[in-house]
Amino acid sequence: MTAPGTPGPRRDPGAVLAPVAVAAAGLGTTSLWWALPAMAAAFLAGRLSGRTRPLVVALTVLVTAASIAVVAVPGLLVLGSRFVVVVVGAALLPWFAGRVWRQYQELTRLGWDRAARLEREQRLVAEQARLRERARIAQDMHDALGHDLSLVALSAGALKLAPGLTEAHRAAAEDVRARAAGAVERLGQVIGILREEADGAPTEPADFAVARLVEDAAASGLPAVLRVEGEEYAMPPAVERAAHRVVQEALTNVAKHAPGAAVTVRLSRTAAEVVVSVENTAPPAPVAPPLPGGGLGLIGLDERVRLAGGSFDCGPRGGGFAVTARLPRTPSAAARPVSSPPSAQAGALPPEHRRARRRAGRALAAAVAVPLLATAVLTGALTAWGSLTLSHTVLDPGDYAALRVGQNRAEVARVLPDRQLPYRPRAYEPKGPGIECEYYAVTAARFVSSSGDAYQLCFQGGRLIGRTVFGG
Repeated sequence: MTAPGTPGPRRDPGAVLAPVAVAAAGLGTTSLWWALPAMAAAFLAGRLSGRTRPLVVALTVLVTAASIAVVAVPGLLVLGSRFVVVVVGAALLPWFAGRVWRQYQELTRLGWDRAARLEREQRLVAEQARLRERARIAQDMHDALGHDLSLVALSAGALKLAPGLTEAHRAAAEDVRARAAGAVERLGQVIGILREEADGAPTEPADFAVARLVEDAAASGLPAVLRVEGEEYAMPPAVERAAHRVVQEALTNVAKHAPGAAVTVRLSRTAAEVVVSVENTAPPAPVAPPLPGGGLGLIGLDERVRLAGGSFDCGPRGGGFAVTARLPRTPSAAARPVSSPPSAQAGALPPEHRRARRRAGRALAAAVAVPLLATAVLTGALTAWGSLTLSHTVLDPGDYAALRVGQNRAEVARVLPDRQLPYRPRAYEPKGPGIECEYYAVTAARFVSSSGDAYQLCFQGGRLIGRTVFGG
């Protein structure tokens, strides 16, 4: 049971309008004025719901009732052609027109929905581009500024221990080192807010060579040497930039976490790959406290190397720490980030849109095929029934020729067929009290010259008063 105040199930308007349309179409057989409300109801039934079952049931009932009526009253057969025209033209065609219109509107709605979805996806792509740019800026800040600030702190720490300085100068050097360390820590906090791990790394060429990084680190007091091996050739921008970032980040980490440790940078080129490694020995007694770090640098290196199509490895080695990156000479295209979602590709339709297009196509095909098929079936059934009925109304020409005016009705009835023709041209019947006329077919063959001709026999007072042949 439904709770009080709860609305019941919504009634389908097509289940109501379809029978109304079919009933009005049936009445249109007697008066064509009924065809107008039938067309309106049929169109609304197809437009509002599009369900086929109510229409099929109503048409089945109508055709069954019409068949029974023709069998019971053969004279109704003359209305068969009008019945077919009204049922097809006032019921089927408007219903299918409404259904096609419904499918077209649904397809239009889905088209607008897809346009809105594509617009949202474009905004999402733009937002992702902004996030990638933000991550690129954050990574560059971490790589460049963090590296420089670490070297500044390392130089200040070394300066503090230099002999011959006054206490004021030592205090100033310690202040510089502390401020640089604080700047590195605050920079790490900013990077933690800006950086997104899922964003890609820039692949433009580096501005500084690996040799320049090693020279700057050595000039700042970090014992660093560079060893280059293999054939020298120009590296692709993505590989060059990734190698530069690996060396830069590794030197920064040594300056922060192992100041004073000896560092060896190796750059090895082969025909297939470029290997970059940075290894430091166990640090001596620290010349200055280690700087704080957020641990984001190694994560960024792994991401950069991966996007360049290479592999990254880091960890303790020989009492110190080693970082190794293997980069292919030609970066793989599969490693490049995708700039737009697959659903935004031109020509790709979502499944619901494709289904709506198929439904609209089927509705349009049915709107053409079903009325034509119904017309053919009903016309064929009507023709077959007419031929069967006509075969029982044929009066033999010899029997007709033997009839004489004035014969008794009982004598004439012996040669008459079982049924009469359903149509009666009353305009040609003689007038007078008690006159009754009967009509019989000359032949049931449809392709002879006498096809459509009819015999008229008129009786009055139980006697034959006239006989006539009407041409078809």
